[in-house]
Formats: sequence, structure tokens, C-alpha cells
Amino acid sequence: MADESRVNAATTSNENAAPNPVTGEHALGGVLAAAIRVVASFTLLSRLTGLARDLLTARLFGDTAVGSAFNAAFQIPNVFRRLFGEGALSAAFLPEYTTLKRESPEAAHQLASLVLRLLTLVTGVIVLVIEAGLLVALLLNLDHEERALSLRLMMLMLPMMPMVCTTAILGGMLQSHGRFGPSAAAPVILNLVMIAAALVPMLWREVSVTQGAYLVGAGAVVASLLQIVWSLHALRGKVRWTRATSDAKDAGKRVLSRFVPVVVGLGTLQLNTWIDTLIAMWPIWIGPTMFGFALTLDDSSNSILSYTSRLYQFPLGVFGIAVATAVFPLLSRTAKDAAAFEDVLKRGIRLSLFIGIPASVGLVLVREDLVRTMFGKFSAEGLERSALVVACYAPAVWAYSLNHVLTRAFYARGDTKTPMRIAVAMVVINLALNLTLIWWLREAGLALATGACAMLQAIVVGIVATRMLQVRIVDREFVVGVLKVCVVAAVMAAAVLASNGLFTAMGWVNGHGWSHFLRLAAATVVGMGSYGVAAWALRTAELRWLLQRGPKGAGAEEMVLD
Repeated sequence: MADESRVNAATTSNENAAPNPVTGEHALGGVLAAAIRVVASFTLLSRLTGLARDLLTARLFGDTAVGSAFNAAFQIPNVFRRLFGEGALSAAFLPEYTTLKRESPEAAHQLASLVLRLLTLVTGVIVLVIEAGLLVALLLNLDHEERALSLRLMMLMLPMMPMVCTTAILGGMLQSHGRFGPSAAAPVILNLVMIAAALVPMLWREVSVTQGAYLVGAGAVVASLLQIVWSLHALRGKVRWTRATSDAKDAGKRVLSRFVPVVVGLGTLQLNTWIDTLIAMWPIWIGPTMFGFALTLDDSSNSILSYTSRLYQFPLGVFGIAVATAVFPLLSRTAKDAAAFEDVLKRGIRLSLFIGIPASVGLVLVREDLVRTMFGKFSAEGLERSALVVACYAPAVWAYSLNHVLTRAFYARGDTKTPMRIAVAMVVINLALNLTLIWWLREAGLALATGACAMLQAIVVGIVATRMLQVRIVDREFVVGVLKVCVVAAVMAAAVLASNGLFTAMGWVNGHGWSHFLRLAAATVVGMGSYGVAAWALRTAELRWLLQRGPKGAGAEEMVLD
């Protein structure tokens, strides 16, 4: 195929790259496939332990004010992680670090050391300022029990922020060295510690639900420190930490110049998330009315929204983010080779759709069984509201995945301003939809606004990328590939509907949690099996790419695995 031949050309056509020790047919394609498999495998483990964590905490807190307060407090450090660690700083740092690592290893060591010191300093100052503000707010709200609980939990968990940001940037360094495994596995540490902490109040009845929230929050802080230790251990022999900065000053300035517009752009995206939380927490933080009108939201809204959002984030994190994570170093490596850059980007986009489209369809079809299996502690009304939130989030899983890949393509070429401008426009649209839809759909309106904006953003960024990055994304091969994916997804949907119908016709769904779990398990197995068989029968290129073997020989491990 033409695509594959151009990808292979990337191993030799980049004039600025050192000779690539990995040779042979489909070299870069194999690197991408191997990296995706590694990241997806470890991320799957992470997401499974994350689901176990959410299952336990959801049963512990339920759709209550405690659940809403805990999730709001847990979200704050993670917003900063996505903004500083995995987001703006990583996007500005990784292309520069990748280049220096190849051309001037000593300068790369200095840049890594400089960035880590500055990240620790900036995030540390931010924590101190926010903690002071939260303390003042707490002293003014001691007589409001639910609001005070929320403020205390935020103060407890905010110190996670510098630590999770540090872990994220260390993970970027690991990925640049081809070590995708340790960075993808780091969240498992957080999940396991939080699971252990959640088991204490569940097994020891003398511990109250509120005390359990403090205990799980403290466990998250401890686990964040352990993640740093894990990541530093994995970087041994790859990075030499130093106080010297003379060789990295110019590179540091370039990282800073890219960081500012990226932090604005990604900041607007994270602002969307924070606006959703603010609106969902409005009944607790502000009161029962907004603009003089009685809110349809209540104390449980943020608990329902937060826990349910993890369900669509599961396939996104395991596969969508895995594609984006694996493709970014390759986009950075081929940024100066137009043909190879275009082919890596097109592969990333098609793989995102290959995974995202069936995930969107599948989540919609199994939403009822999924929420009843995961959130059995919720009230009957809470379960219905959670299922509606899934239905609003799920159709855009493909768009969430696509946005990660397309945005990283701009960053790999050094363009940080274009995604920023588009993101700012999305914030305005999302806020308008939020304030409109909540009056009819409660917290599901926030989910629907998020999904609609994600789909619009994917379309806009894709069109702009074609022009500004001078890549041809949509061609005959692309259209045929996407149509095949849609056909395969339709086959999967029919199989899942048939499986669900059989359970209903046989009377195997009786309202008990186990019956919903069994129907969900059957639908999952049938859906995945039918999708794989249909993809194989139609000979989809994406399936072949995912199964493609990585390169062997000297240097291969540096490109792919640890």
C-alpha cells in the first residue's frame, strides 16, 4: 500500500535524524503498533483497577453529598495533572526533549532537570495559594456541614497536584525513551492504595462514611508520592539529573514559548471540566437557585456525573489515549518529513475511529446494565439519571479520541496557537449549552454539552489541520476504511441487541444486580467477538496495523518498549 511505503520512508528520509538502527519493512508502522499494544495493555490494567476503585467508592459514598464532595476534591489535582503534566508542559517539552536526546544528550539531561525543578516550584506555589484561599472559605462556612466537608476534602487532596504533575512529566520522559510500560502502569499504584483505603470503612463498620472519605483521600496523597518513586526508578540510566542549565537555556526558552499558548488552550479545555463540576456542585457550594430560578440539580448531581463519566473514560483511556500517547513521539520524530508525518497522523486518526466508533455504539447499548452493575448503591432515581448521562457522553467517544491525536499533530509541528484558538471557542459554546440544557436534563445536560462540543471540535480541528499542517487526511482509502468500520460497528450492534433480547425473552433479567451483570458480560463478549470477526472478514487495515509486529534489532527496544 502507498501509505505503508511512505511510513517506511520515514526511517531514512529525515535529514536531521541520526541513522535509524531499525530497518526493514513497515518499521515505523511496527513501532506504532507495538507502542499502542504496550500502552493499551498497561492502561487496561490501570483502568480495571480504576473501575474497582470507583466500584468500591461508589458503593461507599453512593449518590450522596459525600460522594459529590469527594469527587470534586479528587478532580482538582487531576485537572492540573492534565493541564501541566500530561497537557501543556508535556506538549511543549516532549518534541524539544526528543530532538535534544538525539542530537545533544547532555543538553537533554539539563532540560529535563530544569523543567522538573520549575514544575515543582510553580505547582508548589499554586498549592500554597489555593490552600490559603480554601482555609479562609472553610472558616467562613463552618456552620454549613456539606460545604465544610467539601472544603476540607479539597484541602486534604490538593497536595496531590504537584506530585501527579511530576509523575506525568516523568512519564513523558519515559515515553520519549521508548518506555511506555512504566508510565502507563503508574496509575495502578494510585488505584490499589485507594482500594485498600476504601476497604477499611467497608469492612470496619465503626468508621463512618465521612471518615472513609478522609481516609481514601489521604491514601490518594500517599499513593501520589509512591508514583514519583516508581517513575524515577524506571528512569534510572535514562536521565542524569543535574543542576547545570547552560546547554539547555535555548531549549528551555523554546519550551516556555510553546508552553504559554498551550496552557491557555488546554486550560480552556480543563475549564470546561471545571465549569461542569462547578455547575454540578452549585447546590452544595452556592445554593439551590441559579439566576433566581430553582435548580433542577441537587446534592447528588456531581456524584452521579463524576462516577458516570468514568464509564466512557474507560475505553477512551485504554484505547483512545493509548493511540495518542503512542503516536505523539512518532509525530515529533517525523515532523520534518512531510510524507511520513502525514502517514503516521492518518494511521493515528483511523485507529482512533476504529476503536472509538464501536466504543460509542457499545456504551449506548449496554448503559442500563452497566450502571446497575457498577453503581448498585445508587438510588433507583440515581441509576436512571446515571444511565442518561452515559447516553449523552457515549456518542462522542470517537471524538474525544480524535481530538487527542489531532491536537498532538499541531504540537509536534510546533504550532500551539491554533488548537488554543479552537479550544477557546469550544469553551464559550460549551458554557452556553451547559446553562441551557441543565434545566431539562439535569447533570445529563452537562454531559450532552461536553459530547456535542467534542464532536464539533474534532470536525473543526480536522478541517484546520488539513490546511495548516498541509496534510491530506480524507482520501479514497480513508473513506473506504471509515465505511468499513461503520459496517463492522453495525454488525456488532446487531449482535449485542440479539444477545440482550435473548436474555429478556428467556426471563433472565429479574432486576437483581447479578442478572444485569450477566447480561452485560454476555453483551461484552458477543460485541467484542462479533466486532473482531467482522473486522477480519472485511480485511480492515486497522486490525492489521494493530497486529503488526514491532521492529527487531539493535535500537528497536529504545523505539518501542522498555
